[in-house]
Amino acid sequence: MPGIKPTSKRILNPQSLQQWLAQLDDHVNSLAWSSDGKWLAAASISGPITIFAGKTGQVLHVLDGHAFGTCKVAWNASSTTLASVGQDGQARLWDPESGQERLRLPGGAAWVEHLAWSPDGDLLATTAGRKLRLWNGADGQLIQDYPDHSSTISDVSWQPDTQVLTSTAYGSIMFWQPDRNEPLRNLEWKGSVLVMAWSPNGSYIATGDQDATVHFWITKTGTDLQMYGYPTKVRELSWDGTSRYLATGGGPTVTIWDCSGKGLEGSRPIELKGHATFLSALAFKHHGRVIASASTNGTLMFWQIDKPKQPLLQASLGSGISQLVWSPDDHLVAVGTEAGVVTVYSAPEVR
Repeated sequence: MPGIKPTSKRILNPQSLQQWLAQLDDHVNSLAWSSDGKWLAAASISGPITIFAGKTGQVLHVLDGHAFGTCKVAWNASSTTLASVGQDGQARLWDPESGQERLRLPGGAAWVEHLAWSPDGDLLATTAGRKLRLWNGADGQLIQDYPDHSSTISDVSWQPDTQVLTSTAYGSIMFWQPDRNEPLRNLEWKGSVLVMAWSPNGSYIATGDQDATVHFWITKTGTDLQMYGYPTKVRELSWDGTSRYLATGGGPTVTIWDCSGKGLEGSRPIELKGHATFLSALAFKHHGRVIASASTNGTLMFWQIDKPKQPLLQASLGSGISQLVWSPDDHLVAVGTEAGVVTVYSAPEVR
């Protein structure tokens, strides 16, 4: 007999959660929230950097950025300085209140691609080709010009809550200290690293690799293992705030590894299936088990990983998504696209 079956399922309207939208002149190459969530910096691949009011989208400043293109932007811990690097051979430090450039720092090669502030926000690391340099973020003094790497540096990051800097190049992850010009440690592996991600507790390092694998190290012991079978090279990595879950891209499926218990070896990952094309960005909330995923056809999805069969929310932005960043308080997520769209969504309600 026909009847009506009640359901608790809610269909969320993506537009109801969209807070604001802006249009830049080109592909969004980097997005960064200030530590207090007050500002959102967006760099376009052609060079200009726009500073928005994070909650409203009001344009506060449009900075010149870098000739030939800006690669990345990042805020120091106190949000008093925005750093940027680009294809003019420079790192630049900006005052977000006035929009004025404070300092220019020579990266050592024509293309300065990566940068990373120390956890306390006092030191800035930059990479250009094989060169890794360390700067005083207040006055621009060069603290270290480390020995050239054996190949182009593919990523740089600080070990959480330490003054230890890590850099990746072909075949290794190297550990550095501000007061030493030689490596403190070297984790070797014969492969080409594309991206590196520290777990928030500093216990693990993961790398996404050119050969369609993810490499994984236990920091304390140096023990390593490899996850393979991805359809394409892996550029997307994200840890949850507890350091238990590692999300990986490398195809259309979000693959999430559980690092608790007996560890990764022999374990079966959680798989989030819904994207029709390859992933282009992943980002866990800082707290909780919600992750946002984005793909090359412009689809944005939010997932609750303990309910993996369907997303909490799905939206289409019309062009490939290049950037995906949660605000520090996890209330908002900023998205950038290849067509120059910058938009901010409220976090969907967890079921």
